[in-house]
Amino acid sequence: MSIILSGIQPSGSLTLGNYLGAIKNFVKFQEDLKEGDELFVFIADLHAITVPQDPTKLRDNIKKLAALYLACGLDPSKSTLFIQSEVKEHAELAYILQSITYIGELERMTQYKDKKQKQVEGVSTALLTYPILMAADILLYNSDYVPVGVDQKQHLELARNLAERFNYRYSETFKVPESLIQKTGSKIMSLQNPEKKMSKSDDNEKASIYLTDNEATIRKKIASSVTDSDNSIIFDPVNKPGISNLLSIYASCKGISIEDAVNENQNINYGIFKTRVADEVCRLLIPIQERYNSILNDNEYLNKVLDEGRDKASFFARKMMAKVNRKVGVGRKNN
Repeated sequence: MSIILSGIQPSGSLTLGNYLGAIKNFVKFQEDLKEGDELFVFIADLHAITVPQDPTKLRDNIKKLAALYLACGLDPSKSTLFIQSEVKEHAELAYILQSITYIGELERMTQYKDKKQKQVEGVSTALLTYPILMAADILLYNSDYVPVGVDQKQHLELARNLAERFNYRYSETFKVPESLIQKTGSKIMSLQNPEKKMSKSDDNEKASIYLTDNEATIRKKIASSVTDSDNSIIFDPVNKPGISNLLSIYASCKGISIEDAVNENQNINYGIFKTRVADEVCRLLIPIQERYNSILNDNEYLNKVLDEGRDKASFFARKMMAKVNRKVGVGRKNN
């Protein structure tokens, strides 16, 4: 039996990078599950509030993200979709893990350093400690594998360290999780600055393709994407980051290798290549958008999926927390 777990924050609009680097892989993992395997996918709303959020907009984003997961192919009969905050054991385990986490470990986190520099009104404690909550998310379900982007490997390593530390201190309790990183499409870059990751929080809307962008917007963004002047279509992320990013997008949308993507687009100019990339992106996203709009308007179905996901996740989480609390010595031991 193998357990795979992952989640995405409901802050901002999901991008093509989120789909190609994460959600698309969830669907593949779902189809590859064997009898007894489990796939848990959660909406990480507790992670979203490490920075200020508008409550009404956050709840709206939670609903939209759930609908997008389902529209992208997540099947609630094969996987478990739930909202993180509705399973209280996530926060409970995070606090217990804080007791075995060192301040220095958290202050070394690259993402913490980056986000700290961007904060204007001070840095919340949650911004420092959210990697512990992420570790709790993973360890609560005894996850074997965690699909992560390359920028999340440091956080997974903390989860591994905390699992080993807890097991050493209190006896064998948690599995030590492994990462699952896809080679193609695992990191889609900004269309305007291809040396940084495509982000749903980018101030420049032309930099990201959102899953709900209409066809005209998608084509316009790709047409205006940053490339270079030599007009040769080769994969070279160091010297040709823009074209390399477009090749990654093309290959991931079409489900082929980078090598095949390069071979298919030899001896054409950048304008024609960008049109081909836009064709593949639209071919992928338009059917998703049609399903998304249908699901978003079906509150009864959406609530049913999330209620059932919460109940199943809670069953697993309660069992693990009972075990953890007994090991740590908090509360009363039930005989």
